[in-house]
Amino acid sequence: MIRRATPEDIPAIAAIYDAIHDLEEAGEMTVGWRRGVYPTAETARIAIEAGDMYVLEDDGRVAASARINDQQMPAYAEVPWQYEARGDQVLVLHTLTVAPALSGRGYARQFLQFYEDLARQTGRPVLRIDTNARNAAARAMYARHGYIESGTIPCEFNGIPGVALVCMEKRVEG
Repeated sequence: MIRRATPEDIPAIAAIYDAIHDLEEAGEMTVGWRRGVYPTAETARIAIEAGDMYVLEDDGRVAASARINDQQMPAYAEVPWQYEARGDQVLVLHTLTVAPALSGRGYARQFLQFYEDLARQTGRPVLRIDTNARNAAARAMYARHGYIESGTIPCEFNGIPGVALVCMEKRVEG
């Protein structure tokens, strides 16, 4: 079940972030995040307060999370998007995470389906996602689900300098 996150979910969301940071620091995963910089429990708190953080629960525990809203990063203005769209026609997925211990169960796919359904329900035909160029696993997963890479831009990403941000998009029909 995917639902809006509540303040009570912050520890579970932060635990997912920490598990991903642990794997990256051990060299077992490459995402391009920095512990203590992004993402953090504060990242989750801000998104929950904004009302746009969602969690996927499985058997009563938070297994995945993502922020979904219409906020495009300023760097998006530099991307040669394939689909022209006004801001009110775009829905953006941020910081999709799955608890590493629970990976391989289709949770990311379920989140992408939820995201696409939400776009249709809200009349937003263009979906945009970004990921660090170093995150080959995410890039491949998004490509398998029909997202195309529209450009890679150098930027500071949520306090992390020197990021090559891969911007991807997909068009959905109502």
